[in-house]
Amino acid sequence: MAKQTSIIPFTGKLGNLIGYERNGEYFLRSMPEIVRQTHATRRAARRFGMASRKAALIRHAFYDDLDIRCDSGHINRLNKALIAAGSNHAAITGFRFNQHTGADRFFTVAPTLFRNGTLHIPSQTIAQYKGIAALEVKVIAARIDFIRGQVTGTATATLRINPDMLFEETNIPLDVPGAGTLVVTLQVRGMHKDCVSGNRQYLAADIIAVAAAQTQKCFSKPTYPRKTLLRVQATPDYIYAHAHPSLIQRE
Repeated sequence: MAKQTSIIPFTGKLGNLIGYERNGEYFLRSMPEIVRQTHATRRAARRFGMASRKAALIRHAFYDDLDIRCDSGHINRLNKALIAAGSNHAAITGFRFNQHTGADRFFTVAPTLFRNGTLHIPSQTIAQYKGIAALEVKVIAARIDFIRGQVTGTATATLRINPDMLFEETNIPLDVPGAGTLVVTLQVRGMHKDCVSGNRQYLAADIIAVAAAQTQKCFSKPTYPRKTLLRVQATPDYIYAHAHPSLIQRE
C-alpha cells in the first residue's frame, strides 16, 4: 500500500486505484486484475442475492401500512434471517421490525393463524405499563409470491384494547386475495391518553405467522380392472342342447 501525500486526499475508486482512510491517514492500493471466486463464494453470493430480493418484497409489502419506525439495522437483520431460512419462509416467524420491543411485551399468549386464514388472539390479561392507557393493535397481512417477485394482495385490521380489562378472545379473518405465501405482521402501539407513545419500548411490529401457499391436490380417476371374458369351448352336445332346449332329457 502507498500513503497519500497530496493536499486533498480521497477515498474510493479512481481509475485502477482505490483510496481509503485508516487511523486518520490516507492510503492507496491498486485494484486486483483478476477476481477469483470459488464455488462456495459464488453459491454464497447467489444465496445473498435471493435473500435480498425476498427481503425487499417483504419491506415493500409492509412499509406503507406500518406506523412505527423500524430500527436502523432491520434491513441487514432481515437479510440474515432469510439467508438462514432458505426455502423455509416460516423460519422468519418472530422477526422484529423494531428490535427493541416485541409483541410478546404486551401479549403473554401468542396469536395463532388457523389454516383457514383466521388469526386467533386468545383470551388473556394484557400487560400494563405506567402511562399507557390503551393499546392500538394492527394486523397487517400480505400475500407475497416469492417466485414471481410480486406482492399480490394485502389486508389490514385494527382494534383498540384497554389493558385494565381482561382481553376476550377474538378471531380476525384475513381474506387476502392473490397467490403466494401469506405473511402476517402484528403491530402494537402503546397509547397515552390522546397520543401515541414516542418511546420505542412501547412500539412493536413482529412477523407472527408465515403460511405457505396451499396447492390444490389433484386426484386421479381410479382405475378398475377390466372384466375378464371367459371363453367356454362349446362341444357339439352343448350347442345342440341349447339350440333345442325341448329335447333335453332329464335323467
